[in-house]
Amino acid sequence: MASPSPSRSRKAQIDRTATALFRARGFAATSMRELATELGLEAGSLYSHIKSKEEILHRVCFGLAEAFFAGFSAATADTGAPVAAQLRQAIEAHVRVLTQDSAASAVFLHEWRHLSEPARTEFLALRDRYEGAFRALIERGLTTGELHAPDAAFAALTLLASLNWLPSWYRPVGKLTPDEIAHRLAEQLLGGLLQK
Repeated sequence: MASPSPSRSRKAQIDRTATALFRARGFAATSMRELATELGLEAGSLYSHIKSKEEILHRVCFGLAEAFFAGFSAATADTGAPVAAQLRQAIEAHVRVLTQDSAASAVFLHEWRHLSEPARTEFLALRDRYEGAFRALIERGLTTGELHAPDAAFAALTLLASLNWLPSWYRPVGKLTPDEIAHRLAEQLLGGLLQK
């Protein structure tokens, strides 16, 4: 397998460093000069690799959105499986995306507001579509009697809000692996939805 080109590795390094700064300081408070200093580059040479810090924010936000959709699609691919099993897998897939890179996840969840148009509107449409997919899955479970909730939209938002708190407390060096966290969260969150 060919190793990545030097320019691709440099871009990945820039993305990782910028993402860590965006998480620690916020997108607006992070300057290109600060990013260049952190990378050991002159500010001018940073522009030979990227056009702007928003380019990095765009990659983080839309890259994670793509990963969330891929995880949800894989979790719900077996349409003959019980809805509760699909929902469990969707929850676990969501947790795996969040824990793969907690800095990128935190930036995705909190810094998207700094995207300029039309990217901001496109991002919000993707977020709505993803929430809608969870809502539709829960509605299916209510229809089949597998799940119980007074309101599918409220249940979906509560579930996602609970999951999206994860980057604020998850630490890769913690006692639980991402898979163990995914399993425990799925158990806990499904407990309130499963039909007794």
